[in-house]
Amino acid sequence: MKIETRNEHFQSPTVLGRLLQKLHIDIPLFILLALISLLSFVILYSASNQDIGTLQRQSVRVVLAFCLMTALAHVNPHQLKRYSASLYSVGMVLLVAVLVLGKVALGAQRWLDFGFFRFQPSEMMKISAPMMLAWYLAEHPFPLNWKQQAIALALIFVPTLMIAKQPDLGTSILVASSGIAVLFFAGLSWRFIGYSVLLFTSSLPVLWNVLHDYQRSRVLMFINPESDPMGRGYHIIQSKIAIGSGGLSGKGWLGSTQAKLDYLPESSTDFIFAVFAEEFGLAGCLGLLILYFLVICRCLVITLEAKDPYSRLLAGSLTFAFFVYVFVNIGMVIGILPVVGVPLPLISYGGTSMVTLMATFGILMSIHTHKKFLPH
Repeated sequence: MKIETRNEHFQSPTVLGRLLQKLHIDIPLFILLALISLLSFVILYSASNQDIGTLQRQSVRVVLAFCLMTALAHVNPHQLKRYSASLYSVGMVLLVAVLVLGKVALGAQRWLDFGFFRFQPSEMMKISAPMMLAWYLAEHPFPLNWKQQAIALALIFVPTLMIAKQPDLGTSILVASSGIAVLFFAGLSWRFIGYSVLLFTSSLPVLWNVLHDYQRSRVLMFINPESDPMGRGYHIIQSKIAIGSGGLSGKGWLGSTQAKLDYLPESSTDFIFAVFAEEFGLAGCLGLLILYFLVICRCLVITLEAKDPYSRLLAGSLTFAFFVYVFVNIGMVIGILPVVGVPLPLISYGGTSMVTLMATFGILMSIHTHKKFLPH
């Protein structure tokens, strides 16, 4: 009897493990997110020229984001499904309100000003759009007819175009990619995907004319940043210099000359990966990419283990959106994609994107920890 008791005691989870299980926290995913968040403080301290105030403000945002993640992890996916349409509708109303009443800042009309705080509805659509599409597709068994496919595409591209009009090209790309991911995971026919790609390609001249002047210049600078080295090509040129000077092992923590001498704009936000690459080199970048890869793998496991269509579609969409987040930021920093203003997930300074990302991980944890209560 003593041996069995010892075995049972040895196999039981730790106190922290039991606490996280009661909180509906997926332990592997939580550990990975905590590691990336801790790493963000290390690099933010350097990128902000050792400004303690920046770390203090970011720490408050991180705590709030983790609290929101924990709260959403408690919500049963059945409840998420029930309110998907309502959240989407509220988001659309807020997007219309932005176009009519939104506050203009830095040439963009993206925020609603409530006096004591500003709210950016486009961030809400990163979650509510895939939730709505997952709900719609889960209610309509495949194969969808052309009318249903048209409705599904409208659910994606109406908010996408409204966000692009603000203008916020980066967020519109993320919203569109998360919605398209739902369609892909739902098993949309390759013929329909091919027609969609053909339609998109043929509409590029029209889209080019819709873009704002600064957005068109970003595309042109992506093709040839050296054509305006002291103007619109400055960001990407300085970013490449920072990344290249890091070499294999980097200059060491606090050793980024591009950030310290203010050669690298937006060093704490969109271009923080360049600071990281300069200080920690190729080895450090590979380590960060491995952490991101493990997060994506864990989210894919959660997706595969989901027990109902709505949960699988939503989990797969949120996982793909996180991948696009990482790919777009690093791609634009190293010069293989145009600059579209997407922060590095969980690393860049800022509160809105951090809160939105942690909300998505809270939903993923909810899908995983509540799966035994869901019908097959």
